[in-house]
Amino acid sequence: MNTITCHSRGCVFSNECNEWHCKALSSCAKLDVVDYLYDLPQSPFIPDLVEVRFKNTRKDFFINPSRIPLKKGDIVAVEAAMGHDIGIVNAVGEIVYEQIRLYEKKVEDIQKKIYRKARATDIEKWEKAISLEHSTMLKSRQIAKSLGLEMKIGDVEYQGDKSKAIFYYIADDRVDFRELIKILAAEFKVKIEMKQIGARQEAGRIGGIGSCGRELCCSTWLRDFVSVPTTAARLQELAPNPQKLTGQCSKLKCCLNYELDVYLDARKLFPETYDVLYGLDGELYCQKIDIFRAVFWYSKDKESALDMVPLSLEQVNYILSENQKGNKPDFSIFLERKEKTHLPTQEFLSGVSETTITNENSSKKNKKLKKKFGNKN
Repeated sequence: MNTITCHSRGCVFSNECNEWHCKALSSCAKLDVVDYLYDLPQSPFIPDLVEVRFKNTRKDFFINPSRIPLKKGDIVAVEAAMGHDIGIVNAVGEIVYEQIRLYEKKVEDIQKKIYRKARATDIEKWEKAISLEHSTMLKSRQIAKSLGLEMKIGDVEYQGDKSKAIFYYIADDRVDFRELIKILAAEFKVKIEMKQIGARQEAGRIGGIGSCGRELCCSTWLRDFVSVPTTAARLQELAPNPQKLTGQCSKLKCCLNYELDVYLDARKLFPETYDVLYGLDGELYCQKIDIFRAVFWYSKDKESALDMVPLSLEQVNYILSENQKGNKPDFSIFLERKEKTHLPTQEFLSGVSETTITNENSSKKNKKLKKKFGNKN
């Protein structure tokens, strides 16, 4: 039985029943598509479009003019800028049009075609091209280093017909790689394409497990990488800990943007400035906020978070309005605090047996608590 390694995840393909398919089904692809429209009949009045994936997160849409019956996981030969490429069908049917809408493309702009299902000779040539990618990457790194270029070549992808190679690289500044392209073309006898990627794309290409215990969003479903501002953590009242806020790409985690809009909406009712409150007893400094409960925690020491006092949004607005009028209200009205006592809850007291209390002091405390909270038993 012939086998081949999946071009994106390392899953094993086999030619059982003369059809190449992925044993891991739909879970082997990065940026995989869940076809929730699989049970809808395909309209005969719209062109047959197919989404095809290649190595890592590279995907594209193709026309199926010959109406070849395809299913997810089929290996196909598709049109390329020069020659043909080999890819794996990632989505068919109505879900493709949803993907086109998400990628903000137009159906009439899709011109590339699917030639055929990949033959045994196509797959054999594709497998040989894949086997050259790692050695090509190592050799190209040596060449780039010898030329003194400040860049890191992270991956190499050969086209299915072995006529072209895409070199993915990371660089902080602009790199003049014209000489590098000449040397690589002469060394590997293929057409060279250099494609710069960022740190987030590099993390998505490599993959991994995030601090949440799940696969990285950038390698499973996240397509567009939006810059994460440093204020995103501050607006969500997160501790400024770089070790917890940065992802595997050494940049702020993309998930900091997921709930940011909710926090911004909740903050719309908050006053613009609330850091300092002025009163007769001195000044109060805001240390933290419970955004969704609209509770502000203040302390008298600007540098210390000890002895913090909770104030509601209404109380803060009242004090600020008085400060704007030039008045300093009496904080004692708001800062009355009861003595700190760690009393058990009523539910806990109802399950406590009187026989468990042996000393006199405990029995007296228990009677006081029963008198205050009652005894459900």
